[in-house]
Amino acid sequence: MGQAGLLGELEQIVLMAVLRLEDPYPVSVRNEIAVRTGISLSRGAIYVTLHRLERRGLVTSQLGEPTPERGGKAKRCFTVTAAGRRELRATRAAFRRLGEGLDGVIRRR
Repeated sequence: MGQAGLLGELEQIVLMAVLRLEDPYPVSVRNEIAVRTGISLSRGAIYVTLHRLERRGLVTSQLGEPTPERGGKAKRCFTVTAAGRRELRATRAAFRRLGEGLDGVIRRR
């Protein structure tokens, strides 16, 4: 992991959506996030995040088969790499450790 070594919130959300999907292309990632979190992200935010994750080696992508419903254009599908899974595990573990014992503090008025 890098200096801070933690993924940003949006990076975590996108990685988790990619992991959940059988056919993870940007539109399906965006839809999965909206359904599971209620957060509506722009297509641009998804594309930028996926490309940033790919540059960092946390996801890879490949073109699928062209489809008639896309006017003969192929979908770019993404896969989380082993490094992406490691960073996601490490980030989630760090946040769990940081949050330990805070439930009472958060509930205080």
